[in-house]
Formats: sequence, structure tokens, C-alpha cells
Amino acid sequence: MSGLKEIIFANTHNYQGVVDPRFQDLAQLFSRLQDARVSHGGAALTVYFQGQKAVDIFTGKKSATENWTEETLSVCYSTGKGVIATLAHILVSEGFLDYDTPIVQYWPEFGQKGKAAMTLRHILSHQSGLYDIRNMIASAIEMADWQHMLNVMEQATPRFKIGTDIAYQALTFGWLVGGVLEKATKQPLADLMQRYLVDPLALDGAYFGVPTSQLSRVARPLPKIQPPQPITQAAVKRPRKPNFSAKLMEWRGQNPQDFLDAMSPKGMKDFSFLSDAGVQAIIPAASGAFTAHSLAKMYAMLANKGVWNNKTLIKPKVFTALSQIQSVQRDRIMPIPMQWRLGYHRVLTMGKPVKQGFGHMGYNGSGAWCDPQRELSFAYTHNFMVGSITGDYRLWGLSQEALRCADAVLTGHKGWF
Repeated sequence: MSGLKEIIFANTHNYQGVVDPRFQDLAQLFSRLQDARVSHGGAALTVYFQGQKAVDIFTGKKSATENWTEETLSVCYSTGKGVIATLAHILVSEGFLDYDTPIVQYWPEFGQKGKAAMTLRHILSHQSGLYDIRNMIASAIEMADWQHMLNVMEQATPRFKIGTDIAYQALTFGWLVGGVLEKATKQPLADLMQRYLVDPLALDGAYFGVPTSQLSRVARPLPKIQPPQPITQAAVKRPRKPNFSAKLMEWRGQNPQDFLDAMSPKGMKDFSFLSDAGVQAIIPAASGAFTAHSLAKMYAMLANKGVWNNKTLIKPKVFTALSQIQSVQRDRIMPIPMQWRLGYHRVLTMGKPVKQGFGHMGYNGSGAWCDPQRELSFAYTHNFMVGSITGDYRLWGLSQEALRCADAVLTGHKGWF
């Protein structure tokens, strides 16, 4: 109840930045959700509507000694999957590769261990069977070596026949997609990002492997404050209870070992995505660093079906392909239906349907998405130490309110469903 009281009685203007009056309710909700914890971290929210920036706000602490600013980069975990997927679609539009040509045509070494028929479509839709990071490497620290991890992908064996099942490639996705892009174009991933995504959209912060010169912009988690605990019988350490996601997987008949194999490399005690080494490593599925504004602007281009400032980055045929649901089959890893597109999943809200929308969220509750039907895009970033494979209530609630504000303009009625 104390958490609910904090939200109800929160300061509704505890943020800086710009807000279109039509989205004032969204800005106030952002403030309510952050107000009680601004001394323990920071957050940012950006929304584009009908091609124009409607919300660009931030609040809280970037570090123990610095406030969040509009320049602050946030490590966004799997939110970066949507970014590298978008780069892939741009390169498909440019003619460097396509979705259904076997990857071996671009990357011959990849074809071993039963992967000769695998395509970019299989990878983008999580139908490759190459999700088992736990048994691919001996220690998590190996993930910081880009070329080594490409070699690991070459040697990997799919856990199921290609295209016959779905298993979320929680960590392997970035090396698989990024490796194909590098081999098909014969250019480094950083150069591809800059030339085909960052420069055309004039993004203010979007990195897979943060350069040393930009490292000071990255938000870091603040130490978690633990209230003193009395030494009582209740304080005696007991076995951890399964979290909601684990229980949901069990109820649905999924194998928890699949989840562990996809999400948890051996030796994570020796590696952190939030360390300098983690932030500077090229791990597109987990350690990409972005501003909320850069994510929302990229998705604004997608909300406009691949066009930005009268320039077509993604051709209509490619946009149609990327936004189509690839399978409704149950995922081995995710505890809820994801409706996987080519590199994106459905938009998760608290009731509002987003039939044409898609995007990607991160394990820390960051997330970004677009809805071409409403010409709406959204991005939420932060540095709080929270974790959930399905996002947290803040991401879902802010997404819901962004849609409600847009509907108030488009239909005259906000509505909840």
C-alpha cells in the first residue's frame, strides 16, 4: 500500500523537458511513477506523434553525484534488439541481403553444424534454435570479445530443427544478426550503424559499444539502499521463492532449463553489462546504450512506415515484411505470447490494443515501440536496478497512457480498452 500511496500523492511535475499539452497526462504519470525514487536513479521518456516530438522529458539521478540530462545514455538491455533489427531492415532495403537467402551465402563459415539452410528470417523471428548461450561459452566474460563470439556462433549447433520451434535468443540475437550484417556488407557494425541509421536520422545517442569519448554520458545504477533489518527468526535466510515469470512458465508446461540456457551464461559473477568493459563491448542483444530521444526518433521513422524527412530508409515491401507476425506458436523462453515479427514483438500495455504496433523491451523495464496506425512512437529509459523479462508496471502503464493521449486527439475519447 505504501507504494500506491507514493504514486497517488506524488509530485506531478517532477521532470524537466518539453511536453505537448495534449500529452500532459502522460508527463504527469511519468512524474508520479518516478517521484518517490528520483534520489535513487533517473529516467527519460520521449514520444513522437504524427511526425512531431510530443514529449521529451527526464528526471532523477544519472549517478550518485550527477543529475540526469537530455544527453544521458542508458544501458537498455534487449531494447537494443529492436535497433539492430531496424538496421538489418535498412540494409535489406539497400540490397545488401534479403530475409530468405541462406546465411552461408554471406558467411560461409556459419553453415556448419546443421546451419546450412538457416536464413536471416529464422534469426529475426527467433526460429533458429541458437539460443543456448549457457552451453556455447565457458564464461560470461567471453561475451566482451566480438570476433570471438562470431566464431562461437559459427561453431554453435541449433537445439531444434531450424524453423520448427521458437525460442527467444536472449543474448545470441545480437551476434547472429550483427554477424550476418557485417559479412553481407563487408563493413564493421559500428560503421553500418553510423552510416545507415545514426546519420540519416541524426540520432543523438545510439551505440553498440560506447566509445571512450562518450562513456561519461552513460547512466550507472546507484547503490541500492537497504533498510536495517532486525535480527529475528523471520530474517533467517530461506530458499528463494520462484518469481512470477518462473511460476507462469511452470503453469504453461515450459521447461525452466530452456530459460536458464537462454538467459544465464556461466560465470556472470565475473562480468557486468553495466561495467565499463560491458558498456564498451559490442553485445547488441544486451548492452546497447541509447537516449530515449534516439530510440523514439528511430521508431518514429518506423511509425511513418520507413520514411523520415521525405527520405525512404525502408522500402514499402520490406516494411510490410518486417511488421508481419511470423508465428503465433508458444515460445520456449518467454512466459507470455510475444507475437514475434522480424526482430520485434507486440506492444505490451494495460489494456489498449495496438494491432499494428511493434517494438522491443529490455530486461530492466526499458522499452521502445511504434504504432503506424496512430503515427505514434514511444521510448522509456532509466538506470534503476529492476529486472523482469516482461517489463515492469511503469513501462506498461506509460505505454497505455501514451496510447490514450493519442486516441484523445484521433477519436476524441481516451478510453482504457
